[in-house]
Amino acid sequence: MEKERIIDAHTHIFPEKIAAKAVSSIGSFYDLTMHSGDGTAEALLESGKKIGVTQYLICSTATKPEQVQAINDFIWAESQAHPEFIPFATLHPQMEGLEEEMERILSRGYRGIKLHPDFQEFNIDEDRAMEIYRLAEGKLAILFHTGDARYDYSAPSRLEKVAERFPKLTCIAAHFGGYSRWDEAMDAYEAPNIYMDTSSALFALPKEKAWEFFRKFGEDRFFFGTDFPMWTHEDEMARFNALELPPDMREKILWKNFAKAILKE
Repeated sequence: MEKERIIDAHTHIFPEKIAAKAVSSIGSFYDLTMHSGDGTAEALLESGKKIGVTQYLICSTATKPEQVQAINDFIWAESQAHPEFIPFATLHPQMEGLEEEMERILSRGYRGIKLHPDFQEFNIDEDRAMEIYRLAEGKLAILFHTGDARYDYSAPSRLEKVAERFPKLTCIAAHFGGYSRWDEAMDAYEAPNIYMDTSSALFALPKEKAWEFFRKFGEDRFFFGTDFPMWTHEDEMARFNALELPPDMREKILWKNFAKAILKE
């Protein structure tokens, strides 16, 4: 039997010296127990191996503009050390030298950018973020943290405005498009350039609601993701399996959709 291909479309890694602190800080921000206390590349690979992950989107968020280059260098170095890693860079709307850093990202061959409006404290659709989208449109996908009932920075309606304004920008709305704001996501998204991942959603999203998303938006617009180290790969795969997807649909979400939309395979 041929081995099932799996692309984890949403993971985070950190340098060894700060990994434990970073994981703890994320857990505190969400008031959730982090299921892996180790956010290193080695821990990611060990966790993913248990379900047979073949490739991983790796990223980390710059909460301050001055962190951008160092984080991007780290992500790139790890992707060069581990061919199974798919590097996504970080940017910050308040940073200086945005165009120069974008040129560096493009020349190296990152596959996309990760933005976390709640951590970085900017509205997805505000003016100072528009230059990022202009520079990325048609060149790099952007993975957005979306939806948190405590904040309005990452409201699904804000991402919809951006997707409409930049129709050639590939947008990935994390967490079924609206972590804890799923009804809003269901109503907000109309633009066809918005994809969604399954990360940090299935622990709370009922199976019936997940299927509502699939029916409304279509199975071609979803990627499997774990949000490691938030959750272990075994736990996230168990939740994914519980959706009881037909084989063709399962294959699309586990890897085919991402391979087509992001890797251009």
